[in-house]
Amino acid sequence: MRILCVCLGNTCRSPMARGAIEAMARAAGRAVEVDSAGLAARHPGSPPDPRGLATAARRGYDISAHRSRRVAPADFAAFDLILAMDRGNLDALRRLSPAGARAELRLFHPAGRDIPDPYHGGLPDYELALDLIEEAARHLIAGFAPRA
Repeated sequence: MRILCVCLGNTCRSPMARGAIEAMARAAGRAVEVDSAGLAARHPGSPPDPRGLATAARRGYDISAHRSRRVAPADFAAFDLILAMDRGNLDALRRLSPAGARAELRLFHPAGRDIPDPYHGGLPDYELALDLIEEAARHLIAGFAPRA
């Protein structure tokens, strides 16, 4: 299973989601390959926002190697599942998705909740976003078959 997590700038939510999914999948013995990208990603190659990096690290997710990138047309063929952090991201992904794309597009949170963008907020906003990300990641990982 190949998963792409998508937010706007690829420096906050989607890197934290990638870190959480990878760690939870590893702990559960699930075979999952995860990447992240942004719809705008105005600063390609940038590391995660320091607040997101610190929040993820406090919870045991090392996202320090991440570098932002923009969603590419090839992503719609390369991934099985593309998870949008909010409805606006999902709408934009649907508009970008080429006809016949293989990737399933859906909101990351299983209850259809938006993961709020913490970028213009403080550490409590990052904590809230990661709370929701972890909730969604646990649900996602529980649905995958264990490694053979």
